[in-house]
Amino acid sequence: MGLVSLGRNAAADAAVLQEKQEKLFRILRNLGKVLVAYSGGTDSAYLAWAAREVLGDNAIAVTADSPSIPESHKRDAIAFAQRFGIRHEMIPSHELENPAYAANNPDRCYHCKDELFQRMEQIAPRYGGAVIVYGVNTDDLGDYRPGQNAARLHGVKAPLVEAGLSKAEIRELSRMAGLPTWDRPAAACLSSRIPYGTPVTPEALRRIEMAEERIRELGFRQFRVRYHGDLARLEIERAEMPQAFSLEMFDRLSAIFKELGFLYSAIDLRGYRQGSLNEALAPARGGSRGEKAPS
Repeated sequence: MGLVSLGRNAAADAAVLQEKQEKLFRILRNLGKVLVAYSGGTDSAYLAWAAREVLGDNAIAVTADSPSIPESHKRDAIAFAQRFGIRHEMIPSHELENPAYAANNPDRCYHCKDELFQRMEQIAPRYGGAVIVYGVNTDDLGDYRPGQNAARLHGVKAPLVEAGLSKAEIRELSRMAGLPTWDRPAAACLSSRIPYGTPVTPEALRRIEMAEERIRELGFRQFRVRYHGDLARLEIERAEMPQAFSLEMFDRLSAIFKELGFLYSAIDLRGYRQGSLNEALAPARGGSRGEKAPS
């Protein structure tokens, strides 16, 4: 991923970015103590770093220890927090025990975020009643994002939105701050790989995670393994597709899926796209992308 292009006048762009970052710092400073819902993705990593810059040890990053989050993402989140001196706590998350979540209806993300924010509310008294914040940005506001409803219900604040920061601006500010997450590929929970109406199970999540780990080892960077029971449908970023289209790579990918118990495998010719499983909701949702990368 190249540098984020924010406009023709680089100096003016940089000044606007710094102004927005200062606004974010003021918002966080006024909150006093915060618990940051932190997955280790670009948005939440930047928010956790900014909170640490302003509030020091009064900023605590909180990561859900959930089977729907890949273990590699958890390891990356821990490493980032350690590198930048951010207080960090892993908390258990039990959304899979909620039948409403496991049923995998279009409001699945609501139940996931509801579980996370409930758990964070439970530990907030230990941190002096810290305010819960999360990494939604201005680009997220127009999409179908049930998790935002859970945030409103729990009174969770969105400092990046208040500061007027878009995804591209967060990436650029992260790059300027030397954060390794500035160009991290978009990510989302493993459950987002399963079509609505197909139950979310630990076994399905395990197979998806193992497949994606193996494919990442082949050098692919932005992709998804969509789970359709006996069929695994692989979406690859169109710029990376040439790497996939050889008989040798077909055999290697096929072997991965076969070893994990899939009877059939396919490469989606339209390539990777956020929230492709939400395309079935397009008539009802106005064509929304829907999938949210864990902030």
